[in-house]
Formats: sequence, structure tokens, C-alpha cells
Amino acid sequence: MSRRSGILEFAVLGLLRESPMHGYELRKRLNTSLGVFRAFSYGTLYPCLKALVAHGWLVEETGGDPDGVPATALTGRRAKIVYRLTPAGKEHFEELLGHSGPEAWEDEHFGVRFAFFGQTSRDVRMRVLEGRRSRLEERLEKMRTSLARTRERLDDYTLELQRHGMESVEREVRWLNELIESERAGRDQRAPESTEQGENDQSADTGGLPRHRGGSRPDPSE
Repeated sequence: MSRRSGILEFAVLGLLRESPMHGYELRKRLNTSLGVFRAFSYGTLYPCLKALVAHGWLVEETGGDPDGVPATALTGRRAKIVYRLTPAGKEHFEELLGHSGPEAWEDEHFGVRFAFFGQTSRDVRMRVLEGRRSRLEERLEKMRTSLARTRERLDDYTLELQRHGMESVEREVRWLNELIESERAGRDQRAPESTEQGENDQSADTGGLPRHRGGSRPDPSE
């Protein structure tokens, strides 16, 4: 299985764990919620769905028309196939959630893994966050070394592009530091309206996102 297909299967199982969906709705969620799948086609999604059905992790069900009218030969409307997660599929997804190795730290994988952190145990979240930070710190050191070595040979625009890339990585490292700090403290950061209702209402295992202290939060898929 390729890395791309592996993370796609993970994302599909995760979204279907929330609720059954038909292919169009699933593709829309992948495009809008998980930025790494923006350039995504049905030609990629449907082979993935068929493979998950073949493994017994999904089942296909005939869904009704969105307007509540059954799709029949008389109406001329084609019934939509709804994909539902099976108990075996849920078990497989939970197993995947426990993976925290180097693949989970990579650019494409990290963004998708982070999207499902709400379903991931705290210790796994910590390993993934710390692994991602370590990976970016290594990348940042290489970028600094390269820039110092080639600075004199670069024109102003190329130099600015190099600096912009470094600043993006530095910004994500700072963001990761905040997340790791919050996970260690075990805080459950609520939305503002929830905080007003009770700041002491915390979950035992969900950790919490840090308070945003200005600037734009980096896209983990970048």
C-alpha cells in the first residue's frame, strides 16, 4: 500500500466513523475538512472505497433520495450508495489511531492525523506532536545551514523565498510547542462560549488546544 492510499484509507474510515455518507458527501468532506485532499478525484476515492468494502471494513447500502423520494425505475432516479463503517472497520481505525511512528510526522500525514486528534489518546497525540516537532527542527537546521552557505549566491527574491520558508517552519514549531505544553498540562481548552459556562469543566483524556495568542495558526498540512 502506498503512503498516499494509506492516509486516504485512514481519512475515509475516520470520517465514516462519525456518520455514514455517500461518495459525493465523503469527497466533499475530504476536500473541505482535510486540505491535503483538495486536488482529489472520484477516480481515486472509489477504488479506495471498494478496497475497504472488500476488506470488510465498510458496507454499501442503498440510500434514499435527498428529498425523501425513493429511487425507483419509475422515478428514473438512481439510488445512491451509502457507505457505513462496520464493527471490524471501527476496530481497524482505532488500531490505526494508535500508530505514532515517523509516517505520522510527515507533512501530508500529519495534517490528516491532527484532524482526528479528538479521537486519539493523549499519549499517542504527544508522541505524534513531539515527533513532528523533532522532524521540523531537523528541517529548520538544514535550511539555516543551506542559507548560510548559499546566501552570497542568491538574488534578493530567492533569498526572501528562503527566509519565508524558514519563517513558516519556525511558526509551526512555535505552534507545536504550545500544543505540547497544553497536552502536558492536561488542559481542556473550550470554545469561548463554553468557557463562560464553566472554565473548570475539563475532560480527563482529551487534553486541550492552547489559547491562540495572535497571528494565524499554521496549516499542519503545509
